[in-house]
Amino acid sequence: MARRYDSKIAKVSKVVHNYQYDITFQVAQLYSRLKAWAPHCILCFYTYNSLSGRLYQIEYAMEAISHAGTVLGVLAKDGVVLAAEKKVTGKLLDLSGAKAGGYGGSGEKIFLLNSNMIGGVAGLTADANSLVNYARSAAQRHLLAYNDDIPVELLAQKLCDLKQGYTQFGGLRPFGVSILYAGYDPHYEFQLYHSDPSGNYSGWKATCIGANNGTAQSLLKQEYKDDIVVKDAIGLVLRTMSKTMDSTTLSSEKLEFAVLTLDEATKTPKAKIYRPAEIDALLQTEGLIKKDDDAEMKST
Repeated sequence: MARRYDSKIAKVSKVVHNYQYDITFQVAQLYSRLKAWAPHCILCFYTYNSLSGRLYQIEYAMEAISHAGTVLGVLAKDGVVLAAEKKVTGKLLDLSGAKAGGYGGSGEKIFLLNSNMIGGVAGLTADANSLVNYARSAAQRHLLAYNDDIPVELLAQKLCDLKQGYTQFGGLRPFGVSILYAGYDPHYEFQLYHSDPSGNYSGWKATCIGANNGTAQSLLKQEYKDDIVVKDAIGLVLRTMSKTMDSTTLSSEKLEFAVLTLDEATKTPKAKIYRPAEIDALLQTEGLIKKDDDAEMKST
């Protein structure tokens, strides 16, 4: 009787082994065919390290960001300045919310994350909206638990933890967004952070993300000073944007602007996202406002 069962077990084991071998062989064949057809399409299923140690999906996300509108941030002694280039423009675009100074700006590049933080995004706007909502929820949960505004670096860490998770688990893709965080907390006062799709973040005195970021950073290295104040930082940001934007025009139609300062009376952070008329006034003050070619032809 024992020999009979042993022989049956041996047969079943052989069948299972052959089945596993067939499945493994089929998967290997499919892999080789896909690899021959498109070398990197395997990465569509999972984020694997290549043989050279690279994560292609993260590199693809970084490439998408390099074609996005420029976002520039400068840290000053008494505040932080953010400026961003808008890509979605047009005469038929409804900007009534932005003109009225609606909460969170125009909803494309610069967002109010908390009462003590502003964020500037470069990359896929839909991904940015998801991360902005997550950041706002995290900031409110911290406020509810501790009755205090969330520290700037802590909120950046929370967002980066979420970003890093999307590079590690199957069925997910990295967020195609880089973010500049401008914030204030009593511990470290004014701060400027940058995070990328991999989940890394770093603190900066002045930096740029998006298109032409290399040119912008070269200009910032030449003109930035450690003792710069907000008034001078505004001029530096506008001059740098005028030299690096892909657009031939510089006006409120293609530019977003925000400043984070400290209220002198209450000693609390005050975030201001500028309205289009205020941006035009700033450009006029700096002598940087440019008109469209069509407008110039009409005036002549």
